[in-house]
Amino acid sequence: MKDRSLSARPASADLAEDLPAHLRDRRDAADAERAGGSLSDLARERFMKALFDRRIEPGAFLSQGDLVKILGVPVGPLRDALRVLQAEGWLTIHARSGIELRKPDFALVRNSYQLRLILERAAVRTFAELAPMAQLDALEERHRAIVEDLRGRELDLERARELETVDFGFHLDVVGVLSNPMIEASYSQAQRFVRLVRLDREFRLSAPLVIRTMNEHLAIIEACKARDPQKAEAALEVHFARAMQRAVGFF
Repeated sequence: MKDRSLSARPASADLAEDLPAHLRDRRDAADAERAGGSLSDLARERFMKALFDRRIEPGAFLSQGDLVKILGVPVGPLRDALRVLQAEGWLTIHARSGIELRKPDFALVRNSYQLRLILERAAVRTFAELAPMAQLDALEERHRAIVEDLRGRELDLERARELETVDFGFHLDVVGVLSNPMIEASYSQAQRFVRLVRLDREFRLSAPLVIRTMNEHLAIIEACKARDPQKAEAALEVHFARAMQRAVGFF
C-alpha cells in the first residue's frame, strides 16, 4: 500500500526531476545563496513547509530517497538537515531502516504549552506595563472584529489557518516586548510544535472554538489596557490551561 505522504507532491519536485543532477544542485545552491543560508538550511525549511502543507504526514516512515524526491534537495545537505531536525525533536533517524516523523502525543502537548507558559508569563507582565496603547487598541479591535465575523458562521480550513496566524501573532507580540532573541527562538520552536499538534485536530476546528480563543485573548488585552500585570498574567494562565485542554480534545 502506497504511503499517502507521497501521494501529493509539489510541482517543483516534478520539475526538478526533469533536470540533470548537477543542474538541480546548482539551482538549489542558488536558492540557498539568495536566502542567505546553506543547502542544509534550505532542506530544513522545505521539510517544515512540506510538513505543515501536509505533503508529508506526522508519524510517516520515509526513506532518504523519498525525502529527496519530495523536497527536491541533494542527499548530502538533506542528511545534515535531518540531523538538526532529529536534535530538535521533529523526527527519529533509524539506522538502515529509515526516518520516522514525530507523531503528536500528550507529552508533546504538555511540554510545548509548559515552555510557552514559562516564557510568556514574564513577558505578559512587561507587555501590560510597556505595550503602546495604540498597539493594544489595534489588537482589541482585530480580535473583536473576528468574534463578530464568526458568529453563526461555518469555519472552513483556509479561514481557520488564517486565524491561526492571528492567534500565534498575538503571542509573538507579547514575547517580542522582551526584545530577547534567545527567548523568541525558543518560543517560536514551541509554537511550531503546537502547530504540529493542531495538524491532527484540523477537522475539529469550529467557529465557537476560535471565538473562545479570541475572547481569552481579549481578557489578556483588557488587563494590559488597564495596566494590570497581575491580572494579565492570571488571564494568560487561564488561556493556556484551556488551550491545552483543547489541544488534547477537550473543549
